[in-house]
Amino acid sequence: MSLHLDTRGTPPTRRAAPGARTRRRQRPSRWRTVFDLRVMPYVLVSPYFILFAAFGLFPLAFTLYYSLYDYDLAGTIEWTGLGNYAGLLADEKFWNAVVNTVGMFVLATVPQMLLALMLANALNKRLRFRLAIRLSVLLPLVTSVVAVAVVFTQLFARDWGLVNWFLGLFGVDPINWRAERLPSWLAIATMVDWRWTGYNAIIFLAGMQTIPRDLYEAAAIDGASQRRQFWQITLPMLRPTMIFVVLNSTIGGLTLFAEPTTFYSGNVDGGSVGQFQTVAMFIVKQGFREFDYGYAAAAAWLLFLLILIGALVNFLLIRRIGGTK
Repeated sequence: MSLHLDTRGTPPTRRAAPGARTRRRQRPSRWRTVFDLRVMPYVLVSPYFILFAAFGLFPLAFTLYYSLYDYDLAGTIEWTGLGNYAGLLADEKFWNAVVNTVGMFVLATVPQMLLALMLANALNKRLRFRLAIRLSVLLPLVTSVVAVAVVFTQLFARDWGLVNWFLGLFGVDPINWRAERLPSWLAIATMVDWRWTGYNAIIFLAGMQTIPRDLYEAAAIDGASQRRQFWQITLPMLRPTMIFVVLNSTIGGLTLFAEPTTFYSGNVDGGSVGQFQTVAMFIVKQGFREFDYGYAAAAAWLLFLLILIGALVNFLLIRRIGGTK
């Protein structure tokens, strides 16, 4: 420290060293430290929770509220309690939609996962023009749903469709793909697989590229074939990615709407007798054609319960791969 005597006779004052003043200015206050460590993280993530509350929680609560009322187009609101749910559980059309949804979900998801795994395994190898090939598998995803529906409607046409022509080469009679339940399920499942297999393959590929290459090199030194490496290394290490893909496919498959609707020219009836009407189509029909909003809201909550059950079942099945407890 240095002493400084004012020329006007004032007593000497102590002048702080420049380094001490710099350290004092750079030292953050206690309040600012607490704010940065405890408050700022919540401030940064708050936009997501605000949007989720506005567009997620509020619609859920609003739908649950009206599912307990008999609410129609005229604005009549009558308390029914669980009456809408009891009516749905006794409604044959609702159960028909549930069977159709689950059936098309199984027919679409199982081949889709297998094809996506095989495609991702092929793309994970050293190929020429790898980037162009990987981008090309996403082309079906960016194609308009309407364009996809027009193409597949022509492919599965009864009289002039390419699929019936190909089957006719083996002596199979023409199939009316819209009029029968199982053929319509197969046609719609094919449409879904064509659109989403490449997307899931890219996700599987991203998971495969996180697996250390040392494991494959050690297995190759031990004499393991590529097939054994896939079953013993790739699949067990890919389990977290598989859980994500399966859960995502479960949600998408059980809320199937666009493909079966466009397959029937934009009609939500799902065929002449509802042979491929899904639960999502049933909800739209009850809400926006029958104008029974309370009944549609109850059906939406039962669909939510169906998604939870399906996601839980698939999660438990995938966790068993590789002996996971």
